[in-house]
Amino acid sequence: MRSALFAATAFSLAVTGQSALSAEAPYVDDRSDAAAVIRSFYSAINRHEFARAWDYFGDTKPAKDFGSFVKGYDGTDEVEVKTGGVSDEGAAGSIYFNVPVAIRATAKDGSEAVFAGCYTLRQVNAQIQEPPFRPIFIDKGALKPAKAGFEDAVPESCGDGPRPPKKDEALEQAKKAFAATYGDQCDKKTPDGKAVGEPDAYSIHYKEADSASDEPERETRLFRFFCSMGAYNEGAVYYIHDAITGVRQLQFASPELDIRYENNNSEGKVQAVNIIGFQTDDQLVNSEYDDATKTISFFNKWRGIGDASSTGTYLFRNGNFSLVQYDVDASYDDESNPQTVLDYNTAP
Repeated sequence: MRSALFAATAFSLAVTGQSALSAEAPYVDDRSDAAAVIRSFYSAINRHEFARAWDYFGDTKPAKDFGSFVKGYDGTDEVEVKTGGVSDEGAAGSIYFNVPVAIRATAKDGSEAVFAGCYTLRQVNAQIQEPPFRPIFIDKGALKPAKAGFEDAVPESCGDGPRPPKKDEALEQAKKAFAATYGDQCDKKTPDGKAVGEPDAYSIHYKEADSASDEPERETRLFRFFCSMGAYNEGAVYYIHDAITGVRQLQFASPELDIRYENNNSEGKVQAVNIIGFQTDDQLVNSEYDDATKTISFFNKWRGIGDASSTGTYLFRNGNFSLVQYDVDASYDDESNPQTVLDYNTAP
């Protein structure tokens, strides 16, 4: 049981060293239900709080002694965890919980391994306990190398446990597409130091311009993924999904500009801003989606104070986003004074 339960431990032995993650991972100590205990256990592992991790187990421990347990995680950089539908049954003054679990263990050299299986946890009836009180604890577990990727590795159930809710297939497809294209390009953490999680997701309901009045509405899903954060600009990647084309990444039209300054000096007066062509961008800067207007807008600061910038608006109509307005403030004069260089704002 011990070797199966801590398959990720064996995976981690090849590399040693303390990870900076131990100081950044959130502290979670929630013993209110069985799945929360599992998440708390891996919170302790990620923070290198091994005494706390050891304490989540009952009399049956995960290693022959505490020292061996700690050594097993010498090279672990991070362990992500997912849980599925929990089942329970009562027996002799206790409730036993079966928790489907999948983990993705990342070593400090960047290599990864995925394991899946079931944990059994026990809650002794609090009314019959005497001090010291024992909250829900891990009784045993068995994890094995998973054939599926981390996103699909959680067992459907353990024992007679309920099946997990049906997956959002559009969301899963978008996440896979983003990971395949930007997994090595985009930041792994958000600006506040947290691991990048789920994208912002929206459902857009509409009718085609030439559709009959009795035709049903169509639905397009929009997903916004955080990608990177610079000194004053944040980049995001967008995907959309519909029943006909599936998932595809949005590419955003962007005008190519010819900006003329007095005396050819960018600190001088702007004489002209001309559009000389168009290109596409795969990311938008400081962007957001407004469901009320069905628009994506962005504000790209050319320098930190924002006195020079470009802004744009993309309107959703007939199943896609179109550039309808583009403004440019090309004057580095400590003031905000943009001029509109493109305006196609018409009723959809």
